[in-house]
Amino acid sequence: MANKRKRDNAPESEPVGKTEQQSTKKVKAPAPTKAARASSNSSTSATPFKVGNTSPITIQVVAGSYDRVLHGITATVTPTTTTTTTATPSKNNKKKAAAAESKTSYKVSFADTFLFNAHASAIRCLALSPPSAPTPGQKGGQKILLATGATDERINIYNISAHPPSAKAADDQKLLNSITPRPVLENPKNRELGTLLHHSSNITRLVFPNRSKLLSASEDSTCPIPKAQGRPSGDTAALGAVPAGVNDFAVHPSNKIMISVSKGERSMRLWNLETGKKSRVLNFPKDVLMEIGEGKHSTGEARRIVWGEDEFAVTFDRDVLVFGMDCRPRCRVMREDVVGTKMTKVHEIKYVSLGKEEGQEEEKHVLAVATEDGRILFFDTAESELIEPPAPKEEEQQHKTKLFEAKTPNAKLIAQLGGKTAGVSGRIKDFTILPVEDEESGKRSWFVASAGSDGRIRIWRLESGDLRVRKEEEGVKAGRQVGELLGTYETENRITCLGAFVMIPRPEGSVESEYEFDSEESEDEESDDE
Repeated sequence: MANKRKRDNAPESEPVGKTEQQSTKKVKAPAPTKAARASSNSSTSATPFKVGNTSPITIQVVAGSYDRVLHGITATVTPTTTTTTTATPSKNNKKKAAAAESKTSYKVSFADTFLFNAHASAIRCLALSPPSAPTPGQKGGQKILLATGATDERINIYNISAHPPSAKAADDQKLLNSITPRPVLENPKNRELGTLLHHSSNITRLVFPNRSKLLSASEDSTCPIPKAQGRPSGDTAALGAVPAGVNDFAVHPSNKIMISVSKGERSMRLWNLETGKKSRVLNFPKDVLMEIGEGKHSTGEARRIVWGEDEFAVTFDRDVLVFGMDCRPRCRVMREDVVGTKMTKVHEIKYVSLGKEEGQEEEKHVLAVATEDGRILFFDTAESELIEPPAPKEEEQQHKTKLFEAKTPNAKLIAQLGGKTAGVSGRIKDFTILPVEDEESGKRSWFVASAGSDGRIRIWRLESGDLRVRKEEEGVKAGRQVGELLGTYETENRITCLGAFVMIPRPEGSVESEYEFDSEESEDEESDDE
């Protein structure tokens, strides 16, 4: 049995919402800058990628699997506009007037960019950094850092190009494509940089708060925090207890505070990234845990955590709790009468920015939840849209034994993507939502890359109005099926994690260099100053 370790003077555990003083004490987090919001990958980036109405979009997808394979795929989405003419009778003229209607359809084509055994055991997580800053006359173009973590205690770092492969590279690989069963489009600028060995157990989470910082978590119960002097490790075990491992952590967009959740603990821990020390320990309320199915005989541990605009969401085995900045539970998400099915396992959550609505200054955000039954559910967590719990039935009120009464409201279900109606029955292990914006009309849409244990990567498209529900609209049903499936790619591997980004078109006049690397010291200094 492992010996109990001596601990520094750590703050005692305190329940969430126990005293009146705590209800007014909010998490002190400075407002994030615009650059910080764009670079934070704890939720979907609020800055959409601007594209033309007819220009093709190339998406780089990276997937890790149980089979140790790291698979890179490019999905090129090509829009096609068709115009149809219909004759409609005119009031003043007996002749029929012709009305032209244009409809845009999307076609996706896949190609392998890299495929190899990256680790000695199953890959658990991966992270993508923001792209490097563009430089005039830069050789090789912009780069993105890729970090992968596995159960072999290693973190591998790769440098991948932010631009699609050049036309010259495509021509050189025509012979290779003629003998392979699937299209191959390798990018010669993708390189492996090295390996980090500072963990002694399975890697559970990786995050790039900005391009020059990488935060990681492991089952050895440490979260190494980069600092000016040294690299201290934050121990997440309770006072006098043996640590069991960190499940997940989330960095605030300001890059100054962090929240972590660990195995076997019914609490979350707040960290100060400027000092590298733990500031508070917040216990989950027992009555709220009972409502979401984490009772006496359950672990009650949180599995995932992600920051929103003025809130953060915590994932449990079969439900999600949303907390306000005062660290009090605001609502739950997966109530059976709202979702329409029995409680199912939750695998991943992310916040999606919908942009500004008419007459509002702040952007609207929704919470996306991936489930075991192959759906991605979108919820509105605003306080004005919450659904109160149903009143107890008369039979329950007359029952002699005092029954448990639910008091936590539920978020409003807006729409769902996938599921059995869309031909998806297996679990969705991970997904990424990429916002794009039309340069002419300014309308925002989203490309969704999802993957599961069945080895299939699916590319979806959401229209600008799919995630908005207006009361004045007729025929709009809450929880309706949305999204268009553009294409499916079979990897033949059991996927565990997924990352994706929209590739930046190569600027005109840029110099292509196959083997030269650009110095990124100036870029790291700029990101540190931010």
